[in-house]
Amino acid sequence: MDVVTNVGERGEPFEQPASFAFDAESEAELAKIIAKYPVGRQASAVIPALYVVQRQMKRQTGSAWVPVKGMDAVAAKLGMAPIRVYEVCTFYFMFNTKPVGKYHLQVCTTTPCWLRGSDEVTEACRKETGIQGWGETSADGMFTMTEVECLGACVNAPILQVDDDFYEDMDAQKVQDLLAALRRGERPKPGSMAGRQASAPAGGPTTLTTLRFAPEK
Repeated sequence: MDVVTNVGERGEPFEQPASFAFDAESEAELAKIIAKYPVGRQASAVIPALYVVQRQMKRQTGSAWVPVKGMDAVAAKLGMAPIRVYEVCTFYFMFNTKPVGKYHLQVCTTTPCWLRGSDEVTEACRKETGIQGWGETSADGMFTMTEVECLGACVNAPILQVDDDFYEDMDAQKVQDLLAALRRGERPKPGSMAGRQASAPAGGPTTLTTLRFAPEK
C-alpha cells in the first residue's frame, strides 16, 4: 500500500496510508451510529465514527490509530469539511493520530492518582517495557506509554488504562503481573486489582448490606 511519511512530536518518522476505505464491519457499525441522528445532523456522529476508524486500523494493522485518510473518510461519510474532523480528532486524547503499540498504556498522573502512587505505576511500566519517555513505543512494538489527565475513576486510584479497559488500585507488582499476562496474550478482567467490589471500601461494602424491603416475587 502506498504511504506518506510523517514525523511525530519527538521527530520519529511514521507512515500515513495513502488511502482508507471502511470495511464491511465498519460500514455496518456506521449505519447503526448514523441512524441515531436526525437527517441533516449526521455530523453529530463524528466522535463514534472516529472510533470506528481507530478500531478498524487495530483489526487491520494491529495498531489502534486514526490516519489522515481515515479522518477524510469520516468527513465524506458525514458530509463534513475535513478540517472539522481534524479539529475533533486532534482535540481528544482518546484518538491516536500516529501508530501505537499492540497495547496502549495510559497512566493517569492527576492529583488523586499521584497521591495514591501513580509514580510507582509509571516507574513499573517503564521498567517492564523499557520505555523511557511519554509517547514512546517499546522496542518490541508491544506497548506505547502515554500520560493522561483524570480518567474519572479517582476513588479506585491509581488507574492504568490499557486500550479501553481500566485497571484500578494498581501498584508496581500488579503492573508487572498485568504486563506479563498481556505479553502471554491473556487479557485480565478490568476493574479493581485489589479485589474491591466496584468502588466499595477494602474488605467489602459497609452500607446497604441488607434488603430494607422484600423483593417482588
